[in-house]
Amino acid sequence: MTEELYWLVLTTLMTALFWLPYILNRIMVRGLMGAMGNPSPDDKPEAAWAVRAHAAHNNAVENLVIFAPLVIATQMLGVSTSLTATMCMLYFLARLAHYIIYVLGIPVARTLAFALSFVAEVVLALNLLGMM
Repeated sequence: MTEELYWLVLTTLMTALFWLPYILNRIMVRGLMGAMGNPSPDDKPEAAWAVRAHAAHNNAVENLVIFAPLVIATQMLGVSTSLTATMCMLYFLARLAHYIIYVLGIPVARTLAFALSFVAEVVLALNLLGMM
């Protein structure tokens, strides 16, 4: 497995696990059956950090849709370099930082972590376009 695919798999697994903390909070607040029920305006509110965790998870999924095709195209076209491998690692670390910082409610740092992941995606795209 190439480094790029390794980081893609780790990123995908990490993103797949991001739902656990906020669902555990939902179970604690609403009970197991309440957490499994259909959403209702009468639901007890989740903790603020859990609401942020849910938003961070949604953001991670939205950005994985961009990152994954870039990594797969890099592999299919055989344009992997040490730079693309580094960008995939950077993307993973930036997304992990983004999630943690978002859950903790640190706004400026959250934006910086997001920006780092975006830079990694742009570098991968530019490499695919032969501009790097």
